[in-house]
Amino acid sequence: MKEYQSLSHARCCCKYHVVFIPKRRKKAIFGALRQHLGEVFRELVLHKKSNAVAAHLMPDHVHMFLSIRPPHSVCNVVGFIKGKSPISLARQFGGRQRNFIGEVFWARGYLVSRVGLEEEMVRAYIRNRESGIGRLAL
Repeated sequence: MKEYQSLSHARCCCKYHVVFIPKRRKKAIFGALRQHLGEVFRELVLHKKSNAVAAHLMPDHVHMFLSIRPPHSVCNVVGFIKGKSPISLARQFGGRQRNFIGEVFWARGYLVSRVGLEEEMVRAYIRNRESGIGRLAL
């Protein structure tokens, strides 16, 4: 059953499968960096009053299953996540405390797919990415 969100005059269910990669597809997401990014993504998604239904960080890309409220657009939320997460990485792992600008961690583009009736299939796909089980056939 779908979980609808209520606004003042509307009920909605807007869920998206989002995939993005590090710059030059470097295999940079591992170990402590991976754990830190998971926490940062959760905080940033909550800051936009959205919900991360499921997420998985692979060594060279990120899968996220987001539930986004209608006042926010998908590009706004994903751009916010991709823009703010490198600042946290630089502070935690780069030794910088403030005025972090100019370096780019994520590549420019991303893939987004609206999830409707195939919600359970997308959840299973994201959950089984590490083992290589399952293909996303839409």
